[in-house]
Amino acid sequence: MHRFFCPAPPISGNKIIINDKEKIHHLRDVLRLKPGEKVVLFDGKGSEYITEIEKLSPQGILLKIKDRYMCQTTKKFRLTIACAIPKKSKMDDIIDKLTQLGVDRIIPLETERVIIKLNRHKEGLRHERWKRIAISAAQQSQRNTAPIIEPIRDIKEVLSASGDFDLKLIPTLTGERKALREAFLASKPKNVLVLIGPEGDFTDEEVDLAKESGCLAVSLGDFVLRVETAAVAVASFIRLLYENS
Repeated sequence: MHRFFCPAPPISGNKIIINDKEKIHHLRDVLRLKPGEKVVLFDGKGSEYITEIEKLSPQGILLKIKDRYMCQTTKKFRLTIACAIPKKSKMDDIIDKLTQLGVDRIIPLETERVIIKLNRHKEGLRHERWKRIAISAAQQSQRNTAPIIEPIRDIKEVLSASGDFDLKLIPTLTGERKALREAFLASKPKNVLVLIGPEGDFTDEEVDLAKESGCLAVSLGDFVLRVETAAVAVASFIRLLYENS
């Protein structure tokens, strides 16, 4: 059964009307769904609707609500990944994979060694693209909520606003570091921030600033990982640690 993100669906009685042109095109022209077929809508706030298509037209889609579920939205553990923007379109894949892994918030990170520099207009376009990728990945992986995709942030901005986290980690290649497992299990955190650096790692000044802001320096092992590999490896490992702790 196909699943679709539909924030604040317009409900009248037991009917939902979809009039978003992009969704109409996808359901009607791409997937070629027909009246009588069932689809699942989720609003990202805990409500999930089992619906049946009654009518399709270029102007709108009418669905009948067959069932509604309230999903658990209060999480015991939240993970935020602030990831340096890699070259080319690799951030697209990072957003997709981190969404599938259940990351709650993703912050595209600008650091001194980040090569990609975007003007304000391009930043806005890229941000909208990343939000669409996250929604698509949430639908595919059957998440009930899509992650928050922040606009591009400078590392200093992220650190200055990091007071609400009870564990902040900065994987780095040099200096005194703890093992990721040790840092995580020692504090049994509920709200975690992980900073993922660019190719070439964070600068010494950035690591020092992170430590001054309460971050623990950690190691991801003996190998030097690409940005996209490090982000996925950290999210996977922390999720596994949490589920087995």
